Amino acid sequence: MNRRSVLRNLGALVVLPLLPSCSNAADSGTAPASGKVVPLNKPHEEWRGVVSDAAYDVLFEEDTERAFSSPLNDEKREGTFVCAACRLPLFDSTNKFDSGTGWPSFTQPIAGHVETRRDFKLVWPRTEYHCARCGGHQGHVFNDGPRPRGERWCNNGLALEFVPNGQALPALRS
Repeated sequence: MNRRSVLRNLGALVVLPLLPSCSNAADSGTAPASGKVVPLNKPHEEWRGVVSDAAYDVLFEEDTERAFSSPLNDEKREGTFVCAACRLPLFDSTNKFDSGTGWPSFTQPIAGHVETRRDFKLVWPRTEYHCARCGGHQGHVFNDGPRPRGERWCNNGLALEFVPNGQALPALRS
């Protein structure tokens, strides 16, 4: 057991009983024709071999990649950022900005394509977000972004793939 897991478990034991439960909008099971994302309900273990080991650790073990290690941090082309596991589009490049933090950052996600929940892994609360389709961990959202929304959606580059404008989006994985 490492220090991170000890802190994570301690934080959960102390704080979680004090919180109301969080519900995820995508758990409602809406039909694909409605335009809403339908969760895959695929066990995380089944993504092994589909994504790299490093991406699996970020997406399904909620690891964090080293700052300034992702080429997507410097990606400036127009296009779409999709989930590296199921390939659901998560961010449009028009909402990307240079936060100076070392991780790809966005002012907002594509509506309905991410879910949030409280995270106490570092003891103090943060807002963690995941792909609404496969549940893959993407990053955290902070209230220190640019106007008008003031949000910084700080993403792990390993959890994303970039598709430039003019290139077809990849088929969704199941």
